[in-house]
Amino acid sequence: MISILENEIGTISIDMEAIAQIAGLATTECYGIVGMASKNMKDGIVRLLKIESITKGVKLNIEEDKLTVDLHIIVKYGTNIKAIAETIKDTVKYKLEHITGMKVLSINIFVEDIKVID
Repeated sequence: MISILENEIGTISIDMEAIAQIAGLATTECYGIVGMASKNMKDGIVRLLKIESITKGVKLNIEEDKLTVDLHIIVKYGTNIKAIAETIKDTVKYKLEHITGMKVLSINIFVEDIKVID
């Protein structure tokens, strides 16, 4: 749990899983994203995650209520990866800061695969 706000009334805490879910959902809303990726370290195979396990494609590091986010994604073939990455960074940063009230220091994007979608 991460303590966000503490005052005379009480404390607000947000679970890491909830923050990862916000980041994952914000990412998948962006154009050109097929989904989040999970890489099997043993054999190096990348797989597309279902919506229920979207947080496995998100890694968070929190220091003093400041976030660093790593996103592992799969993009649609034929799209501009740089433009997609910039859109993701802007969208995820806005949503995380707006919903949690925490500062986002950096968002790192790892394109794990490219899929051809009909």
